[in-house]
Amino acid sequence: MALPPLTPHEPTAAATAGLESLEGLVLDTVISKAGARPAAALACASTRLRAAVAEDSLWRRFCAEDLGLDAPLDPEDRPLPSFKDAYKVWLESFGMYPLPLVKRVKKFWSSLKTWLSVNFPEAFKTLCKGVSESQLKLAEDDLGFKLPMPMKLLYRFCNAQLPFSENHDVNEHISTYGIIGGYAFYDHWVNVHLSPLEQIVEETKLLYREYNEVFSGRKLIVVATSWFHPKTFLLNCSNGELHVGTSNLPLGEMFPCVPKSLIRPTDNDMPQDGLLLWLEEHLRRLQHGMIKTRMLMTSRYISLYPEAPPSCTSAMTNGVKVRASAVFVPEHPGSGEPRGRYMYSYSIRLSVPEACMLGGVYYSSCQLYSRHWIIGSRDGVVSDVHGEGVIGEYPVLSPGQEEFVYESCTPLPKGPGYVEGSFSFVPGKLSRPEGKPFEVSVAPFPLEVPEYIF
Repeated sequence: MALPPLTPHEPTAAATAGLESLEGLVLDTVISKAGARPAAALACASTRLRAAVAEDSLWRRFCAEDLGLDAPLDPEDRPLPSFKDAYKVWLESFGMYPLPLVKRVKKFWSSLKTWLSVNFPEAFKTLCKGVSESQLKLAEDDLGFKLPMPMKLLYRFCNAQLPFSENHDVNEHISTYGIIGGYAFYDHWVNVHLSPLEQIVEETKLLYREYNEVFSGRKLIVVATSWFHPKTFLLNCSNGELHVGTSNLPLGEMFPCVPKSLIRPTDNDMPQDGLLLWLEEHLRRLQHGMIKTRMLMTSRYISLYPEAPPSCTSAMTNGVKVRASAVFVPEHPGSGEPRGRYMYSYSIRLSVPEACMLGGVYYSSCQLYSRHWIIGSRDGVVSDVHGEGVIGEYPVLSPGQEEFVYESCTPLPKGPGYVEGSFSFVPGKLSRPEGKPFEVSVAPFPLEVPEYIF
């Protein structure tokens, strides 16, 4: 028998009568497919339906499907008596948002916290408890405009990271713990932290005070910054687009960080802004090993130099392995439209995984003594460079040792480009060579402005 359709509010008398004629599994299936809100309304229709709707197995399914919950917990992970209680508490806390978006943001933060707790516990400890709706409203009143729904929901679950303060020692202690990460080459160090709500308001108001003529009326907020060399990410609260500033940010120069075609800030079922998409892509790269943690001096940090193909290339010559990749550096003074060129930093990793072998002879070590780089773009070769050593060093490589890693940088005219080249090594050491010099190839690696900029 076909049943009249259930509405998300009061069930009709005909629908109630039809449901009461069903038995066991069939009734459970119908109520389950109707959804949580109709099920709650049915509980008021009759004693029998109230008993059917009271089954916690039903609410376990609703919690899993609508909220991604696999245990009866409240939004702060405190245990509750039942899944029905959990659903009620979550609805009271987040009922003003589309539940598919709630589930999506909850999954993001849960997954990122899991990754950080395992791989980067120092950064995990900098995450803050989520803010309330009233705190978000106060921030909006202070800024003078509304924040995007996905951004607000992100901050309901977690108020990003500990804010920077006037205390230099505290800032230095947490400076490399940015969950977005960064890079370091020569004297240019960047490590990006996701900003807490109070810091967003403070830095956004400062931006408007200093550069009002450029940013007035644009509804931009500062959502992420670096304590080292300045790098600033700004979310446009009008259209949901995310941008990163160049060294000419005071003049309004920025690069988009997320493909514009993906942003749907007004979609009722699944609104999304650039910040949410950017963070989800960052998490995917962490989970898939595209980017990893490294040591910088005595501190761990998330390195943005790609670690996996196609962005990271690899080549092996006579037992010497060279891995290479590059990252776009928008905030560098060498990047930007007025100069017509972009700056990239590249990371080179050298190692001997098993043995250095030349002409059938194994050597216990080998030492680098020169490099040759060819840097090109779609218009041809930009530079052809020969030089001794790398960043003033002549590394000695032995089997089983950790990679020797160094970073450098190069400008490139606007447009995609590449780097390729080779290193010259001698078996043994420069002071006591054990054989003839040999060349080690560097597989070409790309220089390009990516769709997602971090």
